[in-house]
Order: sequence, then structure tokens, then C-alpha cells
Amino acid sequence: MRVALVGTQTDLERLRARLDESVEVAGEFASLGEARAADLDVDGFLIAPERSIPEDLQEPLTARELEVLEQLAAGLSNKAIGARLGISDQTVKFHVSSITGKLGVTNRTEAVRRALRLGLIAL
Repeated sequence: MRVALVGTQTDLERLRARLDESVEVAGEFASLGEARAADLDVDGFLIAPERSIPEDLQEPLTARELEVLEQLAAGLSNKAIGARLGISDQTVKFHVSSITGKLGVTNRTEAVRRALRLGLIAL
């Protein structure tokens, strides 16, 4: 299996140590957006657990919520995010609501700021 790893340098070291010989690492990236932009031929993305579940979050963000969050950081509207991810703008609205709730913020701008501080996304 060929994968791209996503996380901080420290988290990536921990993740690599857990991989078995059947996993080939095609690349390492600080964010899921960077990994996707590299357009590598991979079977999937492995996000370091420490990166996706910060200690001060009561509930972790899902992989899809992280994708939506990265698009929010790019300044896209719900409709544009939906078009990029192949989902409806109503589904995006649902994800944004879930993201703001999990991050303990009241709007999308605060969600992006908090996510940056937690290391969930990078600009």
C-alpha cells in the first residue's frame, strides 16, 4: 500500500515507527491540503493521530471536517467548498456547524484561527 503521511515532524516520526513493511510512504506533508496538492499516486492519506486529535478538543474532527476546514481557510464559500469536494452546500453547512461546535467557536473565521493555533491546518 502506498500512502502520504500528514502531521508535524514529531508526529510523523511516531507514525512512521508504527507502520509495517507493507506500507510505502510516498511523501510527508504538514497538512492534508499540501498532500492533496502534491497529486501523488497514493492509496490513501495517514494523518498522525496527535495532529488530528489535539488534547484540548473534546471530540476529534473527522477527515472530511478537516478537508472542509482547509477549504474554509482558503476563504471559499459553502457552495465553492461543496463543488470542490463533490458534496452539496447543505452538507458543507452541516460540516461547518459541526466544526465550530467541536472547536468551541461561534463562526468560521474563529474556527480557522483556532485550527491554525492547534496545528490542524496550515496556510
